[in-house]
Amino acid sequence: MVGSAIVRKLEADGHETIITRTSSELDLRNQEAVASFFDTERPDYVFLAAAKVGGILANNIYRAEFLYDNLMIEANIIHSAYKSGVTKLLFLGSSCIYPKMAEQPLKEEYLLSGFLEPTNEPYAIAKIAGIKLCEAYRSQYGANFISAMPTNLYGPNDNYNLQGSHVLPALIRKFHEAKINDQPTVEVWGTGSPRREFLHADDLADACVYLMNSYDGEQFVNIGTGEDVTIRELAEMVQKAVGYEGELRWDSSKPDGTPRKLMDVSRLHAMGWKHTTDLGDGIERTYQDFLANEVLYVE
Repeated sequence: MVGSAIVRKLEADGHETIITRTSSELDLRNQEAVASFFDTERPDYVFLAAAKVGGILANNIYRAEFLYDNLMIEANIIHSAYKSGVTKLLFLGSSCIYPKMAEQPLKEEYLLSGFLEPTNEPYAIAKIAGIKLCEAYRSQYGANFISAMPTNLYGPNDNYNLQGSHVLPALIRKFHEAKINDQPTVEVWGTGSPRREFLHADDLADACVYLMNSYDGEQFVNIGTGEDVTIRELAEMVQKAVGYEGELRWDSSKPDGTPRKLMDVSRLHAMGWKHTTDLGDGIERTYQDFLANEVLYVE
């Protein structure tokens, strides 16, 4: 989702020499393969958007994979980028790096100030390691490696697999299937009370290119909207966009995760960047994309 959004943005800006690989073409966990890729292609700028990602269920079940895969991906790419003399690299982390009970909104300086949310701790630890790798390569070698922490994302090419997706795409698929199958109710995890912030992938791509062009600081930067909704409100927005007229049933036996994750985006706003996609409009556009690509998304 993120990589394709960045490519769309770069192409829209007129960039023609864009080097990409799918996961089937290049295993980023393989140090030798990654080193060979950098030796051959010699990219000047790197957007490190690749990661193994998922929602609460996947994070909690595949804890070893989430830690190992993400550590290997970022370590291999960051080291090879340094060795091959990359001009600049942008590493993308996640809002889950912040402590579970951190003060809201989440400021960049809150990193490592408390305990992480247990359900996604392996993923968070891997992302924190990526931030620290960028800082260390900058400090020791003078590499211009920067980091950015996006909030929850959604948009074209999202993952709609109910065993591994995040909340918004999972809701789109659940409501869509309930609608076409005339199901009277849709079950939603948790109580609906946690608050979450959502950023469209195209807005994230715009912010990434903006930072690549204009930011060279050591401090990582939050990317978000600075606005949040409850999961219940989100579910109702998705229900409206899909046109499902049944009832929602909340399964409070399932985990809610972190009570709130709202990013403080004042640093990015002060640089001159702000998101442009309204959440309601973004959900409607995303559902239309889902309908157009349903055969691909639900396989």
